[in-house]
Order: sequence, then C-alpha cells, then structure tokens
Amino acid sequence: MHVIDFVVFIVFTLGVVVFGCSFFKKGSSAEEFTSAGHSIPGWVVGMSIFATYVSSISYIGYPGKAFAADWNAFVFSLSIPIASYFAAKYFVPFYRHSGSVSAYTFLEEKFGAWARLYASACYLLTQIARMGSILYLLAVPMYILMGWDMHTVIIQTSIGIIIYSMMGGLKAVIWADAIQGLILIGGALLCLGILMFSMPEGPMQTFELAAHSPMGNKFSLGAFTSDLTTSTFWVCLIYGIFINLQNYGIDQNYVQRYHAAKTDKDAKFSALFGGYLFIPVSALFFLIGSALYSYYEAGIAPLPAEIQAKPDYVFPYFIVNGLPVGLRGLLIASIFAAGMSTVSTSVTSAATIILTDYVRPFFLKVRSEWREVRGKRIVQTQTEATDTSLTSHSLPLTSKKHQKLELAIVRLSSFGVGLLGACIAIAMLSVESIIDAWWTLSSIFSGGMLGLFLLGCIPQTINRWAALAGCFAGIVVIAWISLASLWNLPGLHLHPYLAIVLGTTVIFLTGFLATIIVAKRK
Repeated sequence: MHVIDFVVFIVFTLGVVVFGCSFFKKGSSAEEFTSAGHSIPGWVVGMSIFATYVSSISYIGYPGKAFAADWNAFVFSLSIPIASYFAAKYFVPFYRHSGSVSAYTFLEEKFGAWARLYASACYLLTQIARMGSILYLLAVPMYILMGWDMHTVIIQTSIGIIIYSMMGGLKAVIWADAIQGLILIGGALLCLGILMFSMPEGPMQTFELAAHSPMGNKFSLGAFTSDLTTSTFWVCLIYGIFINLQNYGIDQNYVQRYHAAKTDKDAKFSALFGGYLFIPVSALFFLIGSALYSYYEAGIAPLPAEIQAKPDYVFPYFIVNGLPVGLRGLLIASIFAAGMSTVSTSVTSAATIILTDYVRPFFLKVRSEWREVRGKRIVQTQTEATDTSLTSHSLPLTSKKHQKLELAIVRLSSFGVGLLGACIAIAMLSVESIIDAWWTLSSIFSGGMLGLFLLGCIPQTINRWAALAGCFAGIVVIAWISLASLWNLPGLHLHPYLAIVLGTTVIFLTGFLATIIVAKRK
C-alpha cells in the first residue's frame, strides 16, 4: 500500500471517529442520546437511512454476487418503493405520535409484555448477526490490501465504532452516516468509471461480455418460475417485500430515525428519500460486479484462482491492483464508511432497546412524572424552533441521578453489543458468500415479528392468547424451513429466504383465525 493511500484511509477513519466524538455533551440524557433531541433535518435523516441500507454487505457483497452469478439479488431493491410508501403513509405518523422511542411498546400495549420481549429479542439477534457480517467485510479489503490479520482489523474497527457511538449517541451516528453516504457513492462512481473506460473496445464492451457470458446473462434478474426451492425472481421479490416492510415498520434502526427528524414532514421525506436513493446505488454496485467480470474476462489483468473462488474478495482485489495511487485509499475509506455507518446504527439502536425494553421495565422501576402535550405547539425556546406537526409527545421528567444512570446503562450496552458483533464477525471468517449468509440469518432471526406487528395493526381486536399461539406456530415453521435442508429432514425443503415470508404469514393467519374461533365459542 502506497503511503498516500495509507494516509487517505487513516485520515478518513480517524476523522469519522473524532467527528462522532465531537457530539459528546456532558449534560446529556438517555432521551437525547436515543432520539437526537428531535432536531435533525429530513435530508440528513434520509441519507442516514440510505447509509444504513448500503453497508459493506452492499459494497462488497453485491459486486461479488454479480461477478459470480447475475443480478438476481437486485430484485430485493425493487421491492423498496412499496415499503417506503407504507412508511411515509402509515408508519412515520404512527411512531411519531406514539410517545415512545421503542418500536415495540406498541406490541406490549396490544398483547402484553411477552410480545414486546419476543420482538425485541428477535431484533437484537438480527442486529448482532448484521454487525458480524459487516465487520467481517470491513476486514476483507485490509487483509488483501496489506496482509493485516483479519481478527485484528475486526477488533480495532469495532473499538473505533463503539467509541464514537458511545460518546455522541444517535445524533453523531446520523450526521456521520450522512457524510459517509456521500463518500461511498462518490467512491463507487469513480471505480465504475475506471472499470468501464479501461476496456480495450470502450465501455460498451462491458455489457457485451457480461451479457454473453458462458454461464449465462450476467444481467439476468433470475428465473421467473414458480420454484420455491431456489432463489428465483419471485422468491427474491417476496423476500424483499417482507423484509423491507419489517425494516420500515418495526426495525428500531428506522423508528429511531423517525423520532430524530424535526417534524412529521421531515420524517416522511426521509423515509422516501432514503429508500428510493438505495435503488440506483444498489444497481451501481451490481454494475460494478458485472464490469469486474468483463474486465478480467477481457484479459486486462490476471485474476488468481484463489481470489476467483471467493467472489467477495474480487472487488477488494481490483481496488488493490487496478486503481491508481490515492484512489485506492479513497475506495477503502468508502468501504469503511459504508460499514461503520451501519454498525454504529446497529450499536445505538440495540443499546436503546436494551434500555427501553429490558432495563427500564424490570430493573429501574422508579416513579416518573410525564408531561403530555396533545394538540399543542411544542416550542423549543432555546433554539427558537417550533414543531406544529407533532401532536402527541411524552418526555420523562426524572431526577438527574436517574438520568445519569440511564445514560451510563445505554453506553455500557453499546459497548457490550459492539463486542458481541465483533465475536460474530470472527466466527464468520469461513463463510463462502456473505450475502447468502446474512440474508439467511436475517430471515431466520427476524422470527416473523412482522406478522405480530400486522396483527396489532388490524382494526379487529386480537386475542392475546391467539397472538401467542400464532407466534409459536410461526417459530415452528421458521425452524422447519431453517433446519430441513441442513439436517436433510423428510418432506418439502424450501429456500431459507422464505423463512420470514412463511413465518410472518403463519403468525398473522393463526392469530387472526384463532381469535375468530375463540369469539364464536364465547
């Protein structure tokens, strides 16, 4: 690695950590730490939502997927407009007026404490798995670039992310996300331009070679068959619809950002802006993967067999060997930008859930007065800012000692969650495709909690025991789909991506039908 590349990378990485730490406020509270004081502009929140989507999984995994196969995984991105619309129309107003920063308070009100604990536990498992996947992908380019030990890179990167997440809270995470999002888009565009204009016959040769590959059309979105055992177009689309509805509807990462925006209008804009921006940028990453295939197929540079066998390594290998001095450091920095933004988001949101759903209800049972503001204008006298759209909001008025204790707990939780994510990343060093591993874990750990959320949203009152029975049935279905192929069990073997689809459907239908049966018997 040239000294210029090293300087660019180090300056950027340390700059992000210092920038995040600059948001440290001595007299802060847990409320401000977890909701950023409801003071962030809509476009910044939208960039943060986008940066949360574009993690290292996208930056390295998508090009690796397109290089080795096709654009089938891009179908996932095509489902985002549906989820973004529902978020702006229904989810944002609902959570903005709920009075709680936790996405799962609503479930407790509907079905009892067990529902909140079930959904929050599924969320925590999903976020820890996600952090592990991303930290692993952050270590890959440094291993290829400089031969650094991947364990060391994972641990050191985790420490940096944990520090600024603990110091600055959600405000630091959101502003850092916005800056990192701009950098990663610029880095990806530069890389694609170099790949396409390096082709001997010009940029169009990229499309010709990729479209006529011996393995088939590299731009294919997958088979349009009804086969549910492989990753067809329809399997990816249905998976994307369910997972994105879950992201926007019940994922703490997104719910906290709805609360962080200044007004309802800003929050709605952020949901649409962040989701729609991801579509062209994800297409950019898949195009990089196709361009990488054409680049090496044209014989411009050799590709070692050991790198070709690990598709996730191809893009980092090109960065090391195919980019000029200076740009290498920028691209590595942009990959780190993608990963750091997503991991810091997961750290902060998971710490918030630990405080609001576990520590407060069970370990901090103290009397708190609540100030209710309904149908009135909230005037922030210090900043002379007003919010005429926030019609219901609750703020805890607790002692300073209690606020300091909560802030210490949420920061300690940030440290613990970050440490667990690093352990999962080390355990993932042997996986072949990080996209497949992450999507499978996400589908399983989500636990069909979207089904429980949808049960709570329908007008008809759902029996609590019926909802519990639905969750139990959904867990059984998810376990079957997850283990049938692994253990070679008899019967139908479905693709693991369908775990969240069928789990959600079974929970919803079982809870709904069981409620009707109980009502008729009564």
